[in-house]
Amino acid sequence: MAETDGFDEPGGRRPAPGSLRLVQLFLNSHDILPGIDTITTPEELKAWLRRRDLVSSSVRVRSDDLRRALAVREALRGLAVRNGGEVPDGDPVAALNRVARRASLRVAFSPDGHATLEPSRRDVDGALAVILAGVALSMVEGTWHRLKACRNCRWAFYDHSKNRSGAWCTMSVCGNRSKALAFRSRHRAEAVR
Repeated sequence: MAETDGFDEPGGRRPAPGSLRLVQLFLNSHDILPGIDTITTPEELKAWLRRRDLVSSSVRVRSDDLRRALAVREALRGLAVRNGGEVPDGDPVAALNRVARRASLRVAFSPDGHATLEPSRRDVDGALAVILAGVALSMVEGTWHRLKACRNCRWAFYDHSKNRSGAWCTMSVCGNRSKALAFRSRHRAEAVR
């Protein structure tokens, strides 16, 4: 069973595959529409990272670590917005490049000769490096384009559709809401004429 942090995928969607699942969980740690954010303090960030074994128990997480992590989360959400065909707020690439310069990864080989990317340290920057490595790996694998932010609520979802046309986390909630708003807007415009 996939880890959800208490959030099930809307509409019974399947979660993102592989290392992209960590990115999806990170993005969805802030559920924008209802305003639920599970990472608002350094302690909550440490707990979130510890549950995924991304930092050691002895690591100290400070306010500036929290600010960097949240900047990465929202910059990645901006890229997911772009994957959905919309224009993100701000410049997510600049924000990600600033953090990526601090994040240090190294190539490591397992006993069977399989290469992996590992953080060079076990602090918050190392954890962010793992998340960014998941993005880079998914880009190489060709799965990155399918991680999108819902056009209505900005929930990160993985578009499993054949034609990659998914726009909403779930049609039954956000899709219907968006279509109803568009319908009312068209009818108001027609009434004014």
